[in-house]
Amino acid sequence: MRILVVEDEAPMAELLRRCLVENGFAVDVAGTGEDGLWYAGETDYDVIVLDVMLPGTDGFGVLREIRAAGGWAPVLLLTARDAVEDRVRGLDLGADDYLVKPFALAELLSRLRALMRRGARERPAVLSVGDLTLDPATRSVARDGTPVTLTAKEFALLECLMRRPGQVLSKAELIEHVWDFTFDADSNVVEVYVGYLRQKIDRPFGRQSLRTSRGAGYWLRDDRRVHADDARPVG
Repeated sequence: MRILVVEDEAPMAELLRRCLVENGFAVDVAGTGEDGLWYAGETDYDVIVLDVMLPGTDGFGVLREIRAAGGWAPVLLLTARDAVEDRVRGLDLGADDYLVKPFALAELLSRLRALMRRGARERPAVLSVGDLTLDPATRSVARDGTPVTLTAKEFALLECLMRRPGQVLSKAELIEHVWDFTFDADSNVVEVYVGYLRQKIDRPFGRQSLRTSRGAGYWLRDDRRVHADDARPVG
């Protein structure tokens, strides 16, 4: 298994390299964001360990460019920042996990093994269903290039549907992912927010992409094409 470590602090980089080599990994070390991008472009790594605080291009920039270039190796972020917004930003950009410094090497190894078991999988930074696009990093939505302004909950609901296009999601599933377990499942909040979304992403554009499957839930389709799914009862 080959790992890329992008870390500018030489003592930390050497500690990580030695730990990983002793545990049977092949390791490349880059000391800057630019070097990390070069390594990532030249080799298919099983995991990338990426420090956020780097000279020049920081870890967020490196991660953004790796994902934009089609690199889907799992990425573990290392950060001295304990702010929630930094962790959220990294995950939205396509990171798979993070560790806040200082950390135990045993935990690092455990997280790396978990990422390797999961393996690389393509997760586009920008979600799209037909001409509807959603960027989790910038919290932006557009239809056919026209920006669409959503509230935080509308955005979360749309993101949940766009991550599983064509799949019917039940009311309970949507509440679980967009609200929380304690939310009243008998509430009509899902219906209300589906209505809000339709008023913003469909009706102004003459579309019907957000569909209802009666008695089952809601699903999102590319309504520029005819789908076999259209045979399902809808409302």
